[in-house]
Amino acid sequence: MNEPIAYGRPSGQDTAAVEVHTPTPIVPAHSVPLVPVQPGAIPSVASVVLPDGRVVTGYAISPAQPEPVVAKPLVSRAAVNVALGGVGFLAVCGGLLLLTTFITALTALITQLITLAAVIFGGFIAVQIFKPHGQTGGNVFNIRKAVFKRNHFNG
Repeated sequence: MNEPIAYGRPSGQDTAAVEVHTPTPIVPAHSVPLVPVQPGAIPSVASVVLPDGRVVTGYAISPAQPEPVVAKPLVSRAAVNVALGGVGFLAVCGGLLLLTTFITALTALITQLITLAAVIFGGFIAVQIFKPHGQTGGNVFNIRKAVFKRNHFNG
């Protein structure tokens, strides 16, 4: 049942006669004078005479050249974009850190200036309030002994 078969055909079948055709070279019916053409400017034209007498003319087809392989970069563009975004974010964070440091220092300076002003002016006011009211110098007038004559004060 599972017997090997010769050349891919099941055993017991007749093989058909194989006909082999060999191509015969085609000679052009008439020779065309060749005109010198600069290479690359105009492609060459070939004529072929078929066995029934028809002539087929066409351009010669050059074999397709494989496209050159483009070398891939070592690092993808997406990775470069992510890295640049990280560098930009780091620069912004550094700037924000400097900004918050500046704001903190400015707040401390303003607080110290307000405290200094309170100490200076508070001390001045305290000296004025707690100054002794004794002899301050100058003239002392005892109004009880003064005499008023015709709305004129004589002291």
